[in-house]
Amino acid sequence: MLRSADAPMRPLAASPAGGGTCVSPLPSHQSGWVLRMAEEADTAGILAILNDVIATTTAVYTDRLETLEERLAWLRHRRALGYPVLVAEGLPGDGIIGFASFGDFRGGWAGFRNTVEHSVHVRADARGRGVGQTLVAALIEQARAAGKHVLVASVDASNERSLHMHEKLGFRRVAHMPQVGCKFGRWLDLVMLQMVLGDEPPT
Repeated sequence: MLRSADAPMRPLAASPAGGGTCVSPLPSHQSGWVLRMAEEADTAGILAILNDVIATTTAVYTDRLETLEERLAWLRHRRALGYPVLVAEGLPGDGIIGFASFGDFRGGWAGFRNTVEHSVHVRADARGRGVGQTLVAALIEQARAAGKHVLVASVDASNERSLHMHEKLGFRRVAHMPQVGCKFGRWLDLVMLQMVLGDEPPT
């Protein structure tokens, strides 16, 4: 069953044939879109979004563009660890319009094994339509299904849209770190947000 961006979301699971489970269309977008697990064939679309974000925004604190081989290795590594990589695919034939994933927090030290940090990026012409919010909502359910306790977001302080979206979903600001990054010739402040996913004792 298709669900709107504000509806409760179930965990995604890849289909037996290797495709993705359809979770959410965008009701306000005439051609719609769906969420599914990423496949290797999506790597070029994911890379195009990421490299545009790197080149034009402070959402990612680097100015070095990635190669297709690097992003494919990233996708394979996430999947090998059992971590989800979700994509939003525009219909019909609009390609990948957003992606999101989570991975180890602070390098995967054993004491942080119940915490993961996520990222979400949306193609420039698809922003402001709820794509990012729906991707993160799906990641929250994926993290819960994986038994994770805390989901972390690191957001550039000037990215008010992303900060508002995360807070709307229930994330709480826990730190503001002045001038920890630099890009485009200026210092950048980083805001840390987190969501506690449950109250189970640590494992």
